[in-house]
Amino acid sequence: MNLRRRLLKAFAAAGLFGPAGVSGLIQNALAKGNVPVAPGLHKLRGAVTVNARPAREGQLIGPGDTVVTGPGSQAIYVIGQDAFLQREGSTISFGGDAAQNLMRVVTGKILSVFGKGSRTIQVATATIGIRGTGCYIEDEGAGAKARTYFCLCYGGVELTPTAAPHERESYSTTHHDKPMYIYNDMKMPKMMVPAGVVNHSDDELELLESLVGRWPPFHGQGGPRY
Repeated sequence: MNLRRRLLKAFAAAGLFGPAGVSGLIQNALAKGNVPVAPGLHKLRGAVTVNARPAREGQLIGPGDTVVTGPGSQAIYVIGQDAFLQREGSTISFGGDAAQNLMRVVTGKILSVFGKGSRTIQVATATIGIRGTGCYIEDEGAGAKARTYFCLCYGGVELTPTAAPHERESYSTTHHDKPMYIYNDMKMPKMMVPAGVVNHSDDELELLESLVGRWPPFHGQGGPRY
């Protein structure tokens, strides 16, 4: 399948064909081929704010910013080599120091792809150190009963549960090989429990990687898709 057909398939799967047809995001990506699109917000649906103000397409996101999506809302944006699909009811903050490469998932759901170099993600139940990674997170918020879903779709990670730092794991995956739930409940025998692949797809990963001029490592290898 050529680049244009793959991009169209990925965009359609992510719900980016509205009543008006092809969005500006799709036109831009198709025109550029495998050249990265410009940084900023590329697709907004519903109520989306940046630093408590209504977001607008093309707006840059960077260190110190907080992106919030309301009910039924969604945002797709690019920051440097990284791209994000933030689902409804989510609050994502980016650290004020660009050198820290810190992202905090306050609550909600986000699919992310990252370029070369190390990044740190903080969630309610863990600190996640990543490198060259695609990952999906669903964070249910803070508290003793907090639970976070984490799928390392591909790449490498060092995962440290907040409630049990001694359970820290470092591992790599190539295609959703080790999704898990991470807990804060000290009554549980382990804070990290195996899970299945939920609420994110290979088409969405291909969409995000295409925006930054890449394909995911499983691209073109055949085998099962999610």
